[in-house]
Amino acid sequence: MVQKLKLEELNRIDVETFKKVEKIPLVIILDNLRSMHNVGASFRTADAFLIEKIILCGITPQPPHREIHKAALGATESVDWSHESDINTAIDEYKSRGYEIIGIEQTTDSRMITDFSIEKSKKYALILGNEVDGISDEALPNIDTFLEIPQLGTKHSLNVSVCGGIVMWEFAKALK
Repeated sequence: MVQKLKLEELNRIDVETFKKVEKIPLVIILDNLRSMHNVGASFRTADAFLIEKIILCGITPQPPHREIHKAALGATESVDWSHESDINTAIDEYKSRGYEIIGIEQTTDSRMITDFSIEKSKKYALILGNEVDGISDEALPNIDTFLEIPQLGTKHSLNVSVCGGIVMWEFAKALK
């Protein structure tokens, strides 16, 4: 008979070990997100896939906050993060450190993520935009590549934390 595993049977690492383990060369930049749930869910996904860091830009809510914690379940303690008021400052910093800047956005130049080759030798910074307006217009000219997730239904977009989870998983698979 199949049984669900208990938490202690999952053999997860603790926060101290997480801080020391090698991360995948992937940074997540959250651009003016409004929802604390989406921020918390992004932290939890970043923890699951050993993401290097999250940068919270603009109005994106910052921990500690009860509503972020509800979705993050402690991942704000394990995943490194910082806040930057201006997204272009964050983009410039990571470009100067050799990261390819990728906007997850539907644009005239975007390609399907399924048509993009993730190279193990590269470092990436993924930008996820506001729930309504997407990535800030002022950031668009500074982004190297735009990717989108193929969608087959009637809706034009995915929830930002769901989109982030899909994209983080695709990069984690290729970079780990």
